[in-house]
Amino acid sequence: MRCSCIGGSSGKQEKNDEEILVSGNIKKLSFKELKAATDDFHPANKIGRGGFGVVYKGVLRNGTQVAVKTLSAESKQGLREFLTEIDIISNVRHVNLVKLIGCCVQETNRILVYEYLENNSLDTVLLGSNSKTTILDWEKRSAICKGTATGLAYLHGDIVPPIVHRDIKASNILLDKDFTPKIGDFGLAKLFPDNITHITTQIRGTTGYLAPEYMLGGKLTKKADVFSFGVLILEIVSGRSSGKTSWGEIQKLLLEWARQLYQEGQLLEMVDPQLEGFPEDKVTRYIKIALFCTQATPSRRPTMSQVVDMLSRNTHLNEKELMLSG
Repeated sequence: MRCSCIGGSSGKQEKNDEEILVSGNIKKLSFKELKAATDDFHPANKIGRGGFGVVYKGVLRNGTQVAVKTLSAESKQGLREFLTEIDIISNVRHVNLVKLIGCCVQETNRILVYEYLENNSLDTVLLGSNSKTTILDWEKRSAICKGTATGLAYLHGDIVPPIVHRDIKASNILLDKDFTPKIGDFGLAKLFPDNITHITTQIRGTTGYLAPEYMLGGKLTKKADVFSFGVLILEIVSGRSSGKTSWGEIQKLLLEWARQLYQEGQLLEMVDPQLEGFPEDKVTRYIKIALFCTQATPSRRPTMSQVVDMLSRNTHLNEKELMLSG
C-alpha cells in the first residue's frame, strides 16, 4: 500500500518526502476522516503534545478509538522524524510496542494514527496530573519495568536490523487499560546493523536520560537505550522526575542521589512515599539493576536481554563489578 507524501519537492533528501511505502497493515486515512474522528481537532480531545505536534483522542467511523498524532506543518525536522516513524514502526509488532494503525499525508497535513491507550503515558500517571488519583502499586510498577525492558530487548535483538530507540523516557511509555506498557514515539529511532559498533550522530533525546558517551560525543549504541532505561527504573521506583535537581533538602539529579544512597546503604530512602506494602528486597534489587544500567562506561552496562533476565529471575547481582563513576 502506498502513502503519498508532499509532492513537488526538489533537491536531495535522506528519505524522499514525495512518497513513502507503507506496509499493507497500515491504513491510509483521509484528513476529512481524522477531522471527524477528533471533532475537528477539538482542544477537549487533546491528550498530549510531542516535540513536533499535538496528539488527540479520536474515534474512527468503525468505532475504533485512536490516538491521532499531528505534525506541525512548519517543522522540517519533524517531517524527517515523521517519515522515520512510519518507516520503522510499520514493520514492527510486539505487545510492548505501540501499534501504528494508519497515516495521513494530504497537502500540508502529516498525521500518524496509533492505537489508543486508556491510561495515557507513564509520565502522566507517575509524575503528572494523574499521579494523585492513580496509585501504582509495586506489582504494576514491576510489570511496567519488565514490559518496557522486554520491548526494548525485542528492538535490540529480535529484529533485523536492530533498532535503537534513542528517546526512552516516561512520556514515551504508554499504558493500556491494564497498565501494560507500550513503547511509543519512534521519531528519533535509528536502524542499527549488526556489522557496526556504533553510530556517530547528532545528539537528540531528553536531558536526564542521555548516556554520557552519547551526550558528550554523539556516540550512539544500544547501550544508550540501556542507560535511559536505568534512569526510567529509578523514576518508577521513586515517583520522581530525572530532570529535577531539587528534592526538598536534596540538591542532586535522581541518578546522583541513587548512587549516593547506594554508597550509604540507604537505597530504600528513594522509594516513592505513595508506595505502600512493597517487598523491600525486590525494590532494592530493581534500584541496583538501574545502577548497573547507568554505569558511565557503555561496555559495563548489561544488554537489554540480560536486563530482562535480571528483572525476571532472582539471579545473583555481582555488585563487585558495579562502578558508580567513570
